[in-house]
Amino acid sequence: MNATSETIAILGGGNMGLSLAKGLVKSGKYQPQQITITRRNIRALATLAEEGYRVTDDNAAAVSQAKVVVVAVLPQQLNTLLDTIQQEVKVDQHLLISIASGVMVQDIINRLGIEVPVVRAMPNTAIAIQESMTCIASDKASAEHLQKVKELFDTVGETIEIHEELMTSATALCACGIAFFLRAIRAASQGGIEIGFHAAEALHMAAQTAKGAAALLLANNSHPENEIDKVTSPKGCTIAGLNEMEHAGFSSALIKGIRLSSVKAGNLYVKE
Repeated sequence: MNATSETIAILGGGNMGLSLAKGLVKSGKYQPQQITITRRNIRALATLAEEGYRVTDDNAAAVSQAKVVVVAVLPQQLNTLLDTIQQEVKVDQHLLISIASGVMVQDIINRLGIEVPVVRAMPNTAIAIQESMTCIASDKASAEHLQKVKELFDTVGETIEIHEELMTSATALCACGIAFFLRAIRAASQGGIEIGFHAAEALHMAAQTAKGAAALLLANNSHPENEIDKVTSPKGCTIAGLNEMEHAGFSSALIKGIRLSSVKAGNLYVKE
């Protein structure tokens, strides 16, 4: 992959911001010195500074030195951040990418008071190992800007463009979804312990089995039930286990959790 000379400012060195920074460098397209990460407590970024990333607690200065600005703070912190950088944001210089849950593109433009290009993106923490499922959306950016954002996130996983009204749904399914699938793997490993495996063995076996299940769907472009049919036989042990889980509400619980997370994601940002 060809490298770029572009500079990026990631405003918010939390889990998602750090995952993005590490993923971009791991992709080979960016060097650490091209990425500035901000955080109020920069001591928490000491290791990254040693690796060559630029770190600062000055958001405005980071914006002034970048072309692409990734807003990676919590929705509750967004308004304060936008007020801080407002004087440094230039319509003809900057592209803003917001990964703040529940915040519309127009909300950001209204707060800044200028028609700067803004694209919303919702990656997940697998971005750190280039396996994110990232959704992007905007009706206030050009096709060129959207393509630019897509190319950026394509370096750290897969990217899909969706309508902005579905971004909170994407948050629940893809971003929160990482935790849901991890909890399912943990539960499977606990089951493995109960039937005789040591904890480390059970976790490794459960995680690899989950990886294989996902890979089957992606490789074959098939429906889960098609793959389930291949492993269930009449009066067999697999169907017995599946039915027991369904009687306990397995699918229903997952669906309800995704629905609730979507509602919650849409209510995190409060306009002032």
